[in-house]
Amino acid sequence: MENRISSLFKIRYPIIQAGMVWCSGWRLAAAVSNAGGLGIIGAGSMYPEVLKEHIQKCKLATAHPFAVNVPLLYPNVQEIMQIIVDEGVKIVFTSAGNPATWTSFLKEKGIIVVHVIANTKFALKAEACGVDAIVAEGFEAGGHNGREETTTLCLIPMVAKAVAIPVIAAGGIGSGAAMLAAFALGAEAVQIGSAFAIAEESSAHPNFKSKILAAAEGDTKLRMKKLVPVRLLKNSFAEAVAQAEAEGADAEKLQHLLGRARAKLGMFEGNMEEGELEIGQVSAMLKEIKPAAEILQSIWQEFLTEKERINKLDFRSI
Repeated sequence: MENRISSLFKIRYPIIQAGMVWCSGWRLAAAVSNAGGLGIIGAGSMYPEVLKEHIQKCKLATAHPFAVNVPLLYPNVQEIMQIIVDEGVKIVFTSAGNPATWTSFLKEKGIIVVHVIANTKFALKAEACGVDAIVAEGFEAGGHNGREETTTLCLIPMVAKAVAIPVIAAGGIGSGAAMLAAFALGAEAVQIGSAFAIAEESSAHPNFKSKILAAAEGDTKLRMKKLVPVRLLKNSFAEAVAQAEAEGADAEKLQHLLGRARAKLGMFEGNMEEGELEIGQVSAMLKEIKPAAEILQSIWQEFLTEKERINKLDFRSI
């Protein structure tokens, strides 16, 4: 499929694997890129030397394009950006921060820059900063999220009308049918996190993958809005956060409750009660652990099938 995103990234399918903390290392990124999508290494959970190792291993594992996601509010950003330049990474997705800070630096190095946003205001700001594309992420998404709680169904058409650069839809997308809906709303690609978090190549702990598969509707909630909004899967820690918020906890109290390495404890080390479990609403639809390539192909084939089904519908009698 040829459009502005597939041409920009030089990929076969406009399907992008999100850069997820503790889930998207070099194995997952390489598997998605080898399957024709765009794999992303999630730098948010990596020390600079660890990221360097993952980039080098990914280059050995795939001859296809891959990207690195960099949350701009995390420490060591300057060192991380220099590693990205030194290792010859061609595509960077930035998130959780001001795109004006690093976009010019990366563009001067010949790097394609994509920024993640959750509202039209920041979409326009990112476009003005010179990014090549944006990811518009609805609040169904897992992990860190927009305070506005704008759904993907509403966000994508608003952003697509507001900007001239390509829009990548994210949030609640884990199937070909959802991908087709995103395209109908104006997106030119989809970014998928939760469905790839349970891939065989994902670095998520097996306990976390199993808990995702067991998730039902309503098992994820957007928490910590007074600190940094994040969508969490239900467990003892999430319930403690909910109780604290009900009692009026401020950002300082929430930070104390969160502590350090809480996401690592859950998603990477497998503590399903005390860990921070970041996953999207689409988790309720996920039923099987499969190789990343099979996940991608399943999404693509469903996209084509649903597109054909819609094309055959006769609306003239309505």
